[in-house]
Amino acid sequence: MSIYAVILGLIVIVLLTVSLTRISKVKTKADYLVAGRSLPAFVLVFTLLSSWIGSGSLLGGAENAYRHGFAALWQGGGGWAGLVLIYFIAPRARKFAQYTIPDLLEARYNQTARVLGVIAVLFTYTAITSYQLIGGGDILHLVFPDTVSAVLGRWIIAGFVILFTAIAGMSSVAYMDVAIGLLTTVTMICALPVLIHQAGGWAQVHAALPATHFQVLGDFSLIQALELFLPTCLLMLGNQSMYQKFFSAKSEKDATRAVVGWVIGTVILETIIVAIALVGSVLFPTGDVHDHPREILAYTGMHGLNPAAMPGGMGSTVAGNLHATLQPYALGGSMLTLLGALLVGAIFAKIISTANNYLFSPSTNLVNDIFVRYMKPEASNKQILLVSRLMVVLLGLWALYQALHTDSVLKKTLYAYTIYSAALTPVILAAFYWKRATASAAVASIGTGTFVTVFWDSAFIHDHLPQIVSERDAIFPALIASLLCLLIVSLATKPPSAEQLKPFLEA
Repeated sequence: MSIYAVILGLIVIVLLTVSLTRISKVKTKADYLVAGRSLPAFVLVFTLLSSWIGSGSLLGGAENAYRHGFAALWQGGGGWAGLVLIYFIAPRARKFAQYTIPDLLEARYNQTARVLGVIAVLFTYTAITSYQLIGGGDILHLVFPDTVSAVLGRWIIAGFVILFTAIAGMSSVAYMDVAIGLLTTVTMICALPVLIHQAGGWAQVHAALPATHFQVLGDFSLIQALELFLPTCLLMLGNQSMYQKFFSAKSEKDATRAVVGWVIGTVILETIIVAIALVGSVLFPTGDVHDHPREILAYTGMHGLNPAAMPGGMGSTVAGNLHATLQPYALGGSMLTLLGALLVGAIFAKIISTANNYLFSPSTNLVNDIFVRYMKPEASNKQILLVSRLMVVLLGLWALYQALHTDSVLKKTLYAYTIYSAALTPVILAAFYWKRATASAAVASIGTGTFVTVFWDSAFIHDHLPQIVSERDAIFPALIASLLCLLIVSLATKPPSAEQLKPFLEA
């Protein structure tokens, strides 16, 4: 059995152990959905970091970096900008202290806004979960190429994710994220300088790639850069998974402190991810990974940190570079292979963690916002926990169906981000910061944003709009339509009452 298989096996065992140790603490609805509102800032930092950096960054962002260089950071930069604004939102969100975003939508607007919010979250979060399953399946195929196809890998990962998520809810998810966040951060920081040296040093990396790989816009137009930036920024600002973690915090102060650590961790990790992918494009400019660049991080961990596995006769050159790198530290090839295995394992664990977070969140919506709210308000804690776990299974299967019918992780990422960005983020921010926003406007905004995004790629759009418009990503038309609805309908309808505004506009 290879060291890569051993590391993946150990990670699965550790994650399962963490989940099982937390299950005894889950006795009520609040325990399952928001960890009993007990998470300290330290745990919040890592669960926020782990839920945000998943396949969207590790596959989609890395693929972008392999092809376009540091301009790929426009995608991550949207999240960074959103994080700066979130610093001011976090204490208000914790003070509101409900369970889900649709809770917030009903309290600030009305029941229709709640239901439409549930629909938008389901579309978005199952799509995000689906490409985590693709990423995990890719890694299993790389580690077990003769026995596990990429498709079979998606089935296996779906089983892992459904099991881990169903066991203990938010408590399980949050404490698994601490171990995963630490593993990923340390491993990637250690791997990057070694890989740079293998490629001949930073000067050689720079010389081997087009100049555009190191420019702010790269080979993107400003519109293309903004199509990466805006969906990420707006998803970050309205992200239910994030708000749910703020609702889980011990206090408003813990929620605010966690954002500071989240900002630092996200900037560091996303920059390192792009840098590793860029160096990987120098080490592996051709071959299988050139045709499937979303696998570049895991492929680099398996081959770039294992000279014997380097194709095309590159092994001797890389081995010489590695020897020169490791000699001052008295490290051997086995230690380097271990580092490569840990990098693959860290990526695998990150993907599992993100899948857990984004599968758990919509299951919460179906339980709290549909089952308890409309079907059985008097449900006991035992019944709620049972239905919650059933929803995890059903939504996990839906995410798997999407994963089996998706080709491009990057395209799926932007689709998911755009639904949320256009449909929910405007009305969520308006709930806290615009007194004039009305219930009718929120309903129109959520419905329009969701509709435009989902149907933007339809044949009707392509047949009836000019090509220069129809070929653009949905973010601009969907966001503009949503904002116009929010603004125009709010100004045309009766303002909300002071009592309705009170929980949202007080600092």
